[in-house]
Amino acid sequence: MRAGRHLAVVTAAAALLALASTGLPAAAQDAEPDYLQRILDQGRIVMSTDALYPPQSFLDEETGTLVGFDIDVGAEIANRLGVQFVAYPTTWANVASGRWAGRWDFSVGSMTITVPRQERIDFTRPYYTNPVWMSAHSDLGFTSMEDLAGQTICVGEATTYYDWLTGQLDLGEVTDQYVPAGSVPPEGATVVTRTTDRDCANEWGAGRQDFQGWLTSEATTQAAIDDGIPITVVDELVFNEPLAVAFDNSVEDNDSLVAAVDQIIADMHADGTLSALSEKWFGVDLTTPSAG
Repeated sequence: MRAGRHLAVVTAAAALLALASTGLPAAAQDAEPDYLQRILDQGRIVMSTDALYPPQSFLDEETGTLVGFDIDVGAEIANRLGVQFVAYPTTWANVASGRWAGRWDFSVGSMTITVPRQERIDFTRPYYTNPVWMSAHSDLGFTSMEDLAGQTICVGEATTYYDWLTGQLDLGEVTDQYVPAGSVPPEGATVVTRTTDRDCANEWGAGRQDFQGWLTSEATTQAAIDDGIPITVVDELVFNEPLAVAFDNSVEDNDSLVAAVDQIIADMHADGTLSALSEKWFGVDLTTPSAG
């Protein structure tokens, strides 16, 4: 699917390159290249990723390579910029904290746009939207959210799932579009965290029952169910997540890079690339453009 567009370059990036040959003032022509230009000059872009987050990003045991929906989206962004794609595995907390110190250039990591994150992260428009599911260990016989009252619920650290359970989720003006009215955490629930969401399910798969519930995205939940982990879904729409490409906003000259990737996301929505990748990895199109 990407071969036919191997040399495609996003309009914003091409326009930036064209400025070099225009009659700009001497001071502007002598200025240091901004972040996008530096990436184009070096011929590669580095993306942070979670290697334990199927089907968005995970290590293929047969090939030893990182694969998944987010990996494909990041690779396509690099392709349309005309640069090499490099995936850099790291923890989710490192990415969400901002101030990346140049270790990677961007994150296609299914990050929700929240008001607190916008203090340290710059976002594109959403590239897909994912429902959030609440589930329980199947041995417990739980069938509703109410069954988890007073129980312990596992989530990935620094996630919107933790924020929702602790009453801190803030999606700003679009909150009502993504969080159903009356969506509230189980009364008296205790929250425990793991490095990444899938670690919670893996503990159940290993026979441990240190917690009774698990809150994460539909895609991550379904992938764990497909792997045979004993999971019962008790609520299929806790809230929806507007998920976007992320950038470290402590980088002062990243505006052109953010704009270029945002335009690529718009183009990938328009030409069906995102829909096709969603169907490939999730079996359903989760990429209808939404608020943001």
